[in-house]
Formats: sequence, C-alpha cells, structure tokens
Amino acid sequence: MALPAYASLEDRLWHYGARLICYAVLLFLVLPIVIIVPISFTSGDMLAFPLPGFSLRWYQRILEGAAWIDAAKNSLFIGISTTILAMALGTSAAMGLWRMHFRWKPLLIGLIISPLLIPIVITAVAMYFLLARIGLWGTYAGLILAHTALAVPFVVITVLATLDGFDTNLARAASNLGAPPLTAFRKVTLPIIFPGIASGGLFAFATSFDEIVVTLFIAAPEQRTLPRQIWSGVREYVSPGIAAVATLLILVSIFLLVTVELLRRRSERLRYGK
Repeated sequence: MALPAYASLEDRLWHYGARLICYAVLLFLVLPIVIIVPISFTSGDMLAFPLPGFSLRWYQRILEGAAWIDAAKNSLFIGISTTILAMALGTSAAMGLWRMHFRWKPLLIGLIISPLLIPIVITAVAMYFLLARIGLWGTYAGLILAHTALAVPFVVITVLATLDGFDTNLARAASNLGAPPLTAFRKVTLPIIFPGIASGGLFAFATSFDEIVVTLFIAAPEQRTLPRQIWSGVREYVSPGIAAVATLLILVSIFLLVTVELLRRRSERLRYGK
C-alpha cells in the first residue's frame, strides 16, 4: 500500500521501517527452507553447501525405502482419520458455542482451545497416563484420539470465525418455508460455512501430520510416522535423505496453505455475494 503524496517524513519513516522489519523477519524464517531444498539434491553423502554435485539419488532412496513408505502410510492414515474426527467434533462444538449465549461462554471457549496454549510436553504426558489407564496406549485408536485433541481447536476457531459473519435470517427463512432443522443446516448453513470447516480440517491434518512429541509418548515402536522416522534418522545419522523428506513436506505445506487461501477467498465470495 503506497503512502499518499502529502504524508509527512515521520509517516514515511514508520511506513518503510515497518516494511523493512517485515522483510527481515520473513527472510529469517524462509532462509533455512531456501537452504535445505538445494541440499536435498546433493550428490554427496553429507549435508554440505555448496553442493559437490547435483543428483536425485536421495529422493530415489527415500521413495524406494520400505521404512519411509510405511511411515508415510501411517502418517496419512492417522492424519486423515484425525481430520475427519476433528471436523465432526469441532464443527459441532462451534455450532453449539455460536448458538449459546451465557456468562461463561469465553471460559468454555478457552477450555476448548487450551491444547494450543498448554506446552505440548505436558499434554503428551497427560495423554500418556490417560490412554494407558484405559488400555489405548500403543494403539492407532489412541494415537488418533490424541491427535484429534490437538486438532479440534483449529476447527473450532475457523468455524467460529466463519459463523461470525453468517446471516441467521437465511436459516430462519428455510425453517419458515418448512425445512426441518437438519435439512436447513445441510442445504443452507453448511454450504456457506463449509470453507471454514475445510480450512479447519486442513489445519487439523497439518497438525497431525507434523506431530512428533505426542507420538513419541503414545505410539508403539512399530507405529512410526514420518516425523518420528525423521527424528530417528537425525539421531542416528544426518544424511541428505532427511533433507529430501523435509523438501517433500515443505511442498505438502505449501499445497495446504494455497488450499486454505483459496477456501478463504471462496468463503468471502459466499459471505458477501461477490
């Protein structure tokens, strides 16, 4: 956004100074990613920059490695299951909170999103003792439930933000025309808030797909996910194969971010009728 011609010198200094700080912070955050991507194409056996040569052998080794393929399958299965469960629970909770009007509503919302605020190690220890007590430690069901507890707040936040601009007169009009509550929700409310639900689901998937601390506490030794496989690889020997896996995960993250942005724009078009 350009400054008007009549802006004072102080305004210009604040404007360009803030932009410079933003660019510096962005560079600080992105620079490690910019370095790790070319390292994944190295022909050497060690992480080194500049590259001794260009090669795709580390990608080939990752794609042909049974341990990495199994870890990817586990991550996808757990991530997709977590996403479905988190979308169902988070949307239901958001709809209930949106319709409720009482004094302690902010406190209830705070409790629901508390997994985002509590240190992840404390959450992992608490989940370990709970799941061990009910016999779900070391099972996929327990791991999915633990990841869902971390993912639900993202769905609740995004759906509540979408419902904040929802016109309740649309649902009332559907009810006045004889539509049952479930039909009115399915045909009127759901299409409008679906971009928010889908955005929350993408955040839930990313949270589960990237989770390592809770997985280390709850998963059995044979239940290896991609983050856990990377963690094991870093402990044993840091090879360029780790950089290749990290590059693939970066591509997945970029795809998720682009999808979230497209859903956000679609939600704005539906909300304002553009």
